[in-house]
Parts: sequence; C-alpha cells; structure tokens
Amino acid sequence: MFDLAQLEHAHTIVGAAMPPTPAHAWPLLSERLGTEVIVKHENHTPIGAFKVRGGLVYVDRLKRERPDVAGLISATRGNHGQSLAFAARRYGVPVTIYVPSGNSTEKNRAMRAFGANLVEHGDDFQAAAEEAARHARRDGLEFVRSFHPDLVMGVATYALELFRAARDLDVLYVPIGQGSGICGCILARDLLGLNTEIVGVQSTEAPSYALSFSAGTVVSTNSSNTLADGMATRVPDADALAIIRKGASRIVQVTDDEVAAAIRAYWTDTHNLTEGAGAAPLAAALQEKANLRGKRVGLILSGGNIDFDLFKRWVVGETVAGGRVLV
Repeated sequence: MFDLAQLEHAHTIVGAAMPPTPAHAWPLLSERLGTEVIVKHENHTPIGAFKVRGGLVYVDRLKRERPDVAGLISATRGNHGQSLAFAARRYGVPVTIYVPSGNSTEKNRAMRAFGANLVEHGDDFQAAAEEAARHARRDGLEFVRSFHPDLVMGVATYALELFRAARDLDVLYVPIGQGSGICGCILARDLLGLNTEIVGVQSTEAPSYALSFSAGTVVSTNSSNTLADGMATRVPDADALAIIRKGASRIVQVTDDEVAAAIRAYWTDTHNLTEGAGAAPLAAALQEKANLRGKRVGLILSGGNIDFDLFKRWVVGETVAGGRVLV
C-alpha cells in the first residue's frame, strides 16, 4: 500500500499540524496486568483521536492533485468526521458529514465547530454512508470512504512513532472500527521489520471483523449495538480484512461491561479519559492477562471522545430509584 519513504513523508505532513503523541509506561497499569505496558496516547491529538492523521494526509494529496475540488463528503460516528473537518478547514476545502440519527451530541458539535456541514440520516452508520455516497454522486463531491490508502498511511504514522519509541514490544492490542488503525499498525510493523504480534479488538455486539477473520471472507451483521461507537461496524471493508487476516494473529471480542471497566481503570491508573474503542485494547489485554506475564505489551488508546451523559450512564452508573447502579 505504501513504502517506508512514503510513510515518513506522511509523518512530515502530520507533524506540520500536530506534535507526536506520547507513549507512556504507566506503573499502575503494569501492576493491573502483571507485566510491562506501554500506552500510545492518541487521545492527545487536536481532535482527541487518532484519525486526525489520516484526514491530514488525504486532504493534502487531494489538494495537490485536484486543487479545484468542489468539496468533501463522508459518513461517520464521529472521529473520522472530525478528522476530515479539521483537515478540510486547514486546507480550505468545504466538507459535508453524514451521521446517523441519535449520534453523539458532543461529536456532532465538535464536527460543526471544525466547520463541517452536518447532516443526520438513517438509523446507523451504514445507512448514513449510503446516503452520503448518493449525495456525492448527485453534487460531484469527493466521497471519502472510512477506509482508504491515504487514511491508512496517515494513521500509520502513530504506529511509526510508537515502534520507534518501543521497538521491542511483544504484543500490541488495537481496536477495530473500519480497520484503518490496525492496518496501519500491521503495515508499519512490517516496513520496520519488527516481530510484534498484533491483536485486533472488537465488541461482542459488533463482531463483523471477528466473524470475517474466522470465515476468511466478508461477513456482515444485522446490528452493531455496542455503546463503544468507534467499533460499531456492521459491514467490514474487504481490503482492510485482507490486511488484517495476513498480519494480525487474532481478534479478541470484549463486552461493553469489560470496556466500561477498562475506562474506569484508565481513569484510576492514569487519569486519562477514554472513549469505548480507546479502552477496548486494555479490556482485551485484561481478558488475556494470564498469557501476558513477562511480555512487553502495547495498548493503542485510540481516542478520548466520550459523551458526558454516556460516561455517566455507562461507566460511572446512574442513581435509579434511590440506589446506585454500577456497570
């Protein structure tokens, strides 16, 4: 998909807009897992999530090749849309973003604040994406898929930073939404000639990539009801699946309760707030804790964009009939 020189150039593009994100070894997390842990903090980007990197690389290439492009259009549950809105404003390109009805209020506000024209449509991401594609054809706009080589190369820059800071990771846990993050990690690892085992993480309520990984072909699901909206994918991307099947060792499924516990663990052990997908790698590592002793473990904290109301209801718990309900 790209070579090391191209990845280095992409890192330069990203670096013009933001500094590298930190990779920290947290002692309390290491105590919790019983082994050394390195966390890559993609919650510390200008949009609070890793996808900003892909948007910057995508729009940079588009403006060089098509400087008169009429505008961008895409669909999202939040972070992909924020990435495109951030990059489009930086490069002076109009952008329209479709989201499903009932999408995160705070992510919607953030996309609008970055300059996106926001449209709500459909009951889930797939419905929003299909309508956005129709809108693109009708108005001659550049439709940006959630998985694209430029996006993968852009987000692979966080893996480049991590692997150069910690070349001897034994295993790296990465959440899977549409697949750009894990594919970027796989490709960066291979370009650097490392042996790190890469493990994907999905929700038990949205296991389309896990099912597809096992079946060897794309398997769609009828629903994606996880509260971790960054992993709420019903239809896998075939190109992403091919890279994941070739380069990942397995996909671990985690429950929403396990993710909520991991969000709480991140807060108590590091005082970092994570969104559901960002905490899923820790949830998976805790599930596999017995097999990790003596290994150096990497966790991708992919983002911190969780709605306050969702955080209270899902992670902290709400008072019901005078009693405290904890997830």
